[in-house]
Amino acid sequence: MEAVRAAIEKQVLSLTGLALGGVDFENPPGDPGLFGPQSVIWQVHRDFTPMLCGGVSALLLQMLHPLALAGVWDHSNFREDMIGRLRRT
Repeated sequence: MEAVRAAIEKQVLSLTGLALGGVDFENPPGDPGLFGPQSVIWQVHRDFTPMLCGGVSALLLQMLHPLALAGVWDHSNFREDMIGRLRRT
């Protein structure tokens, strides 16, 4: 099962990964802020599966609000650059 999960993660990351220029999330430079690498937030979000589930859920929830959907429709280039838009989300 781990091999299947890794294959799916690799495929999705090939579309969306490194959108932030290869930031090292394990060892960020400078002050880690309120929630550093040992926090629960980092423990949950270090795995790709919960991040994907949360991201898709957030996008679907955003689409339920008519004003948010109208704003994206009127002011976004998602129709021409879907992958780029996804990377910036």
